[in-house]
Amino acid sequence: MSENIERRRFLKCLGASSLIIAPLGCSSVKEGESDPNKPHYAMVFDQNKCTGCGECKEACNLANNLPEGKSRLLLEQHSGGIEGQPCPHCGKTVECGCERKFVRVSCQQCKNAPCVTVCPTGAAHRDEKTGIVTMDAAKCAGCKYCIAACPYDARFINKETDVADNCDFCLNSKLAIGELPACVQKCRYDALIFGDINDPTSYISKLLRVKDSVRIKPGFGTEPSLRYIPIVKLGV
Repeated sequence: MSENIERRRFLKCLGASSLIIAPLGCSSVKEGESDPNKPHYAMVFDQNKCTGCGECKEACNLANNLPEGKSRLLLEQHSGGIEGQPCPHCGKTVECGCERKFVRVSCQQCKNAPCVTVCPTGAAHRDEKTGIVTMDAAKCAGCKYCIAACPYDARFINKETDVADNCDFCLNSKLAIGELPACVQKCRYDALIFGDINDPTSYISKLLRVKDSVRIKPGFGTEPSLRYIPIVKLGV
């Protein structure tokens, strides 16, 4: 419960009632910002498609051998529309299933990652080949500097390994054998998209060229690689 409360700080900029384009603290995103000669792996979470089934979380835990009670990702539920206004989907003015919304909470895979900057041993680092922020377990001293530096509350100490942990897009599990991240593979509703946004032919690049998306806390200057396609209420 306390972990979920901490994670909710991450969602302040999303607003209490719904995700809309450019909500408090969020900004619209256009591509082509990074070095086109190197891969820039990113993930898109489409809030319109997520049902909150939790299978993505289960798949992540299994693929990355996480201890019980810990996870690299969470799904925060937001329900209820704007008070007194009908649901744009079913017309009801009371809480309904249509109004149930979920938001993925996980490592943002920042281009300017504070966890990498503050790590005194180099354990938190950017993988040279993929550019993905990950951990070198042999170098981690368990100082928790990276956890304190993360503005998204997305890191934790794995009690079984005593190493700081974060979502690294399954770099050392699924990606290592040429597969998509476990959560992406498991999602039955296509709510998660993964790929190289520096490849103009990739599906994720094409998607982001035609879909409005937001990043969380852009004012921090971290340039997150996790993008959100939010629900836009009709008439807002």
